[in-house]
Amino acid sequence: MRRILMSLAALVALAFATAQDDPLKVAFIYVGPVGDYGFSYAHDLGRQATQEHFGDAIETVYVEDVPEPEVEAFIDQLVADGADVIFGTSFGYGDGILAAAQRYPDVIFGWGTGISRAPNVLTYMADFYQVYYLNGLIAAALSESGDLGYVAAFPIAEVKRHINGFTLGAREVNPDAEVAVRWLYNWFDPAGATEASEALMANGADVLAFTEDTPTVIQVAADRGYPGFSHYASMVEFAPDHVASGQLVHWDTIYIDILEKVLDGTYTTTNLEDVDYFWLLEQGAVELGSEPGVPVAEPFVDDLREVVIDHPEFGEIDVYELVLERRDQMAQGRDVFEPFMGPLEDRNGNLVYEDGYMPTLEDLLSMEFAVPGVVGPWDNEPQ
Repeated sequence: MRRILMSLAALVALAFATAQDDPLKVAFIYVGPVGDYGFSYAHDLGRQATQEHFGDAIETVYVEDVPEPEVEAFIDQLVADGADVIFGTSFGYGDGILAAAQRYPDVIFGWGTGISRAPNVLTYMADFYQVYYLNGLIAAALSESGDLGYVAAFPIAEVKRHINGFTLGAREVNPDAEVAVRWLYNWFDPAGATEASEALMANGADVLAFTEDTPTVIQVAADRGYPGFSHYASMVEFAPDHVASGQLVHWDTIYIDILEKVLDGTYTTTNLEDVDYFWLLEQGAVELGSEPGVPVAEPFVDDLREVVIDHPEFGEIDVYELVLERRDQMAQGRDVFEPFMGPLEDRNGNLVYEDGYMPTLEDLLSMEFAVPGVVGPWDNEPQ
């Protein structure tokens, strides 16, 4: 049924494009190179899948490695080149997108990972915090020391959700687990990621996770024989024997939904102020896996099965089954299982969410606290 519906939507899009004579021109702005094998690479895979889905109904173009403070100049050129829809994929593009949207009221803008909207600006996010939670379960089971390392790009709410989710998962398996954080203050910095990874391992971390846009962390961890996790796209090729699982994204699920609604007239340049995509496992925007279709890499399945815990909800259960149970629960919706459901305290013992409180989207998008188990700096000052 889904395939039939999607095919009908594609036909509608094609008919719209034919009626308009010219295809809808859709531009993508990437903060890193498409060869980064991380964030920008994953967005470009989404662009390619979106182009294939719509065929001649749309024309896609992209610009890569665009510095966040300079995004407006690139938007000006894309508009001059005839762009009808422009997706700026980085949080740091926000000010430039919002300013450009006022100058170009006939262009639709999408602010990836954004938090503010306008009549012609929508926001969208394929968020990983649920998948990081699952990877935290895995990481704690694989760690011999209980000390986990995390290389993080910037101390923004998105990354803090990732770290907190990872830590909550780790502590569900090992209540004494700790996650040491080192900030890069950069999305793409292989040298900095190398230094941070080595420092974390020197301090005892034997499993590493990250939110940045290179495969550096898993490569450095693999050199020491430690496991790591794919991020945004599969990174198995960079450490074939050491990628246990990961966070995989399907940006095309969001892009296709948005552009179908643009093509059929649902989304216009005057009605986007309330359009915010925050898609999770339930919507198929993200996936647990070392590579697509592989939730846990085969060499690590037995390792996880050997770790059996007495779980307050499931009773005696091995960690591999726990990972799959939690994944399936979250795929049914946040009301079935939510990692941040209250009661929840921060690492200083302050109650953040009351018992039974379901964090709102606003809560998640503005997350600043660190959960118990997170160690290291947590503010906006360089370490």
